[in-house]
Amino acid sequence: MVGTFWALVPPIIAIGLALITKEVYFSLLLGILAGGLFYTNFHIGETMETCINVMSEKVGENVPILIFLVLLGMIVALVTKSGASRAYGKWATKSIKTQRGALFATAGLGALIFVDDYFNCLTVGTVMGPVTDRHKVSRAKLAYIIDATAAPVCIIAPISSWAAAVTSSLPEGSTIDGFNLFLRTIPFNLYALLTLLMVAFIIFFKFDFSKMKKYQTAHEKEGSHFEIEEEDDGKKGKICDLIIPIIMLIVVCILCMLYTGGILEGKGIIAAFSDCSAGMSLAMGGFISIVLIGLLYLPRKIITFTEFAESLVEGFKAMVPAILILTLAWTLSGLCRAEYLDAGGFVGNLVGGSSMAMGLMPAILFLVALGLAFATGTSWGTFSILVPIAMAIFGGQDSQILVISVAAILAGAVCGDHISPISDTTILSSAGARCNHLDHVSTQIPYALLVAGVCFVGYLISGLTGNGWLGLGFGIVALIVILTVIMQTQKNRAVQKADTENS
Repeated sequence: MVGTFWALVPPIIAIGLALITKEVYFSLLLGILAGGLFYTNFHIGETMETCINVMSEKVGENVPILIFLVLLGMIVALVTKSGASRAYGKWATKSIKTQRGALFATAGLGALIFVDDYFNCLTVGTVMGPVTDRHKVSRAKLAYIIDATAAPVCIIAPISSWAAAVTSSLPEGSTIDGFNLFLRTIPFNLYALLTLLMVAFIIFFKFDFSKMKKYQTAHEKEGSHFEIEEEDDGKKGKICDLIIPIIMLIVVCILCMLYTGGILEGKGIIAAFSDCSAGMSLAMGGFISIVLIGLLYLPRKIITFTEFAESLVEGFKAMVPAILILTLAWTLSGLCRAEYLDAGGFVGNLVGGSSMAMGLMPAILFLVALGLAFATGTSWGTFSILVPIAMAIFGGQDSQILVISVAAILAGAVCGDHISPISDTTILSSAGARCNHLDHVSTQIPYALLVAGVCFVGYLISGLTGNGWLGLGFGIVALIVILTVIMQTQKNRAVQKADTENS
């Protein structure tokens, strides 16, 4: 079963059960069990040992990320305890008058935090959640805006942990400069660019469709059924006590990325970002930020020392559900990697052995990347598998079709990551918005698949013409036309329904 279609069955089981039963923990556990059984040829004892070993390995590899999540939960708890969130909420209520303004502010903040998607998901939800609640934005829509401005922004940002991951995915011995190749893919990363366009469209026109429309309409009629945290009037926190910690966290995390990338050893800024350890940098930045927040709050008696200590515990507890889902998702993806079931090897052999015309390769690689990222829940793992394959298919020669194909892989990986219930960024977007995880997944999928369909045709055009700009132009026009048609159809139905009720 290693390196065969069966390697994809465990994630399919987990994803399918999650969508059917709405129980993500149970579904992930069954997917992990199936993966262990397939790998050990159904030997029960070895299955348990394998699953625990993989979980230990994956948690060990990602300890800095888990530490960062805990520290970020503590920062959120500290800001909430100080009363700064309530102060910001009062200011936002006066300054942001409309639902459109609240959503544009949310998307804008997401675009500004481009350094890392984990940081983006949790920070944006924490800051903007109370504001969007007051303007009757459903948590499902908030989670979508967060998710749509996390990975899609990071994958087109030259200074980000994602840029470093893409750069490092080129095979050893390649004569092509990885960072330069990444920069050239940015205009042709159709999924990222069109997703941001779609976000702007649905916010500007206050427009939703499919399951998202049902959630949003019900939420606006029923009012907020989520508890909006209100601190005691005695709290002294001001807006600056929210803004300053966020700015400190961003600045410190960037400085830590430069540090771990070797800036003090004489490397340039771009080289330091490419070589940095994102997880370690975020963990270091989180720890330093908590110390700085303590120095900001305690001397001014914004909170007491006892409240400071209590907030650390509360922040840890708030992150436990996200950490559990991440741990299970990482374990499942670990069972699919080359050392075990080798799902990537199976997909790679299929693509590498394809005799399809070169012009079709961008569209094919987009679909393969989408499927692999959806099944494994990892976009980084997807392009680390497929980028070397694309290099081999095109003989390692730097060409426009290679750039378009790599862009298609990155786009497909982000798309598959978006629609996968076991994706870490999807999980963290749910956590940041305090949205039921499967509600977020089910409402986001129709939006992501619409953009994916347009991207597929765009990459067909790009590949067959050898011109990525034609594919991008088609994608922009096609997406706007499709969304306009859907919006107009909804308006016509609403008018017909109103006429029927009046008659």
